[in-house]
Amino acid sequence: MNLRPRRREEPEINLVPMIDVVLVLLIFFMIATSLRHSSELEIRLPEASGKPVPGDVAQLAVDIDAAGRYAVNGRSLESMDAATLKATLLAETGGRLLPLTIGADGRTPHQAVVTVLDVAGQLGFKQLAIATVAEPKVAPVASPLPDAAPSREP
Repeated sequence: MNLRPRRREEPEINLVPMIDVVLVLLIFFMIATSLRHSSELEIRLPEASGKPVPGDVAQLAVDIDAAGRYAVNGRSLESMDAATLKATLLAETGGRLLPLTIGADGRTPHQAVVTVLDVAGQLGFKQLAIATVAEPKVAPVASPLPDAAPSREP
């Protein structure tokens, strides 16, 4: 029987793997934050050159002015909330699913357009169109003297 006390080894915490992980995380976050650039986007709204919908088809038009006020088929609504808009659209359609055209001023708040789209989705409209300004047609520029040859000086 061996009665000598055993030598106990002191517990060690090996810090090398933990330091490696911390350094990798540090490098990752340094690279990730340097890739993020805060900048403003310059956005030009598109112009359309599509064909207008034929006039003989019954349509529903919602117009939105710069203040966010709604007009359905040319008639202004008293309030600017979604419930009034929904009730007016239901009354105008009479249960039919008509094509809906949304016409908004260039300075219209985005929320007003989103509200119209949300109400249209709730009512089940399948044909939506957003009214745009027609693409401007540029006339060809004629030269002032088409038959004249360039002059040469000796």
